[in-house]
Amino acid sequence: QGRELGLFAIYDGYLGDSVPAYLQKHLFSNILKGDFWNDPSGAIAKAYEATDQAILSHSCDLDRGGSTAVTAILINGRQLWVANVGDSRGVLSKRGQAIQMSIDHEPNTERGSIERDVPRVNGQLAISRAFGDKNLKTHLSSNPDMTSAKIDAETDLLILASDGLWKVMSN
Repeated sequence: QGRELGLFAIYDGYLGDSVPAYLQKHLFSNILKGDFWNDPSGAIAKAYEATDQAILSHSCDLDRGGSTAVTAILINGRQLWVANVGDSRGVLSKRGQAIQMSIDHEPNTERGSIERDVPRVNGQLAISRAFGDKNLKTHLSSNPDMTSAKIDAETDLLILASDGLWKVMSN
């Protein structure tokens, strides 16, 4: 149909690797099952939620942990959609200028909702959004933040990375 997709992701698991492995197998197929071509943001949001619910329903088979995620979908080499939960980040470079395409979902960025829900979980929350983690799910959301950008001749590159990189480097 003359449509090309580039699908890219970083899944940063904690307390095991089964949740990132599940995301690798299922998240993009769930995104593309929906009405992606007519409503990319709606399809992405629904797929993040549906995939998280599937992870929670399979929690007996998966590790007790969870995963952050940053996903990027490039449509026909021209339109980029970046979505994330947690502190994995996407950064786009245009004309040598860094543009952060995601939001780090950490307690200091979402303090209000965390304080309303619970002041602390086991003394500290490292992230406020994630897939899985059934034990803390009442305090964690899988609702992604999304950004879209046009890709053109001024676009240099896109970096997707987990917090391991962003803790030692700036955008």
